[in-house]
Amino acid sequence: MSAEADHVVLCWLATADATGQPNVSPKEIFLRTTPDEVLIADIASPRSVANIRQNPKVCVSMIDIFRQRGEKLEGTASLIAPNEPEFAALNARLERLTQGLFIIHHVIRVRVGPVSPIRAPGWHLFPDKTEADMRREALATYRVTALP
Repeated sequence: MSAEADHVVLCWLATADATGQPNVSPKEIFLRTTPDEVLIADIASPRSVANIRQNPKVCVSMIDIFRQRGEKLEGTASLIAPNEPEFAALNARLERLTQGLFIIHHVIRVRVGPVSPIRAPGWHLFPDKTEADMRREALATYRVTALP
């Protein structure tokens, strides 16, 4: 749904419990369905689920590590369980990404509010660098020699 989200293969979901204790966990199965909604598969997310039940305020970071940029999406999460009517349709959309390899326990729906850009410090410190420069440097830093 956004140019940034098109390049992301992993996002991070930040939650906090009722006392404010934070938790951040990677999520590999997600869809940015509209600018205002992200669906995330609960595959192995017991702490994220418990936190959302206590405090629905979340933050999702979507970063393309090779482009060194992305987006921070703040919002409110809700849990859709298998016994709820809309679970089947939402689960089917996420299951296409899993190719049947994972069981989805809940769909985490994030209603997106404020969105802000995330940029590595190099974007600010070296404003003349291009995206190609940033990508080339990231590939060298992470020792990636070939990408599909």
